[in-house]
Amino acid sequence: MKTELLGAFAALAFVAGVAPAAAQTVEFTLINESSQALHYFYTSPSNDNNWGYDLLGDSGTLESGYNGTVTIGDGSEECIYDFKFVMDSGAELIEPGIDICSLGSYTITD
Repeated sequence: MKTELLGAFAALAFVAGVAPAAAQTVEFTLINESSQALHYFYTSPSNDNNWGYDLLGDSGTLESGYNGTVTIGDGSEECIYDFKFVMDSGAELIEPGIDICSLGSYTITD
């Protein structure tokens, strides 16, 4: 049974300073259906070669079978983002070209 994390993912919200009026804030549900805990989650607009901050922040991990709300409010007007997940084993999964503007949820699987 999936259990929604409450409160522990307040740190998922990454808001960088004062954003321009045209910048967007996007929220979606991140679901971990993999067999491992997720330890780090980075995003970046696809046209940027640098990863943003770890969106898991101080909360640390998203355990297998859990989900949480992700808020991306980094001041960008872009919709196409790359995601980088670092799992419990240290394995990295990079998912390029995710349209966050139409994303309601994203599921990590093995």
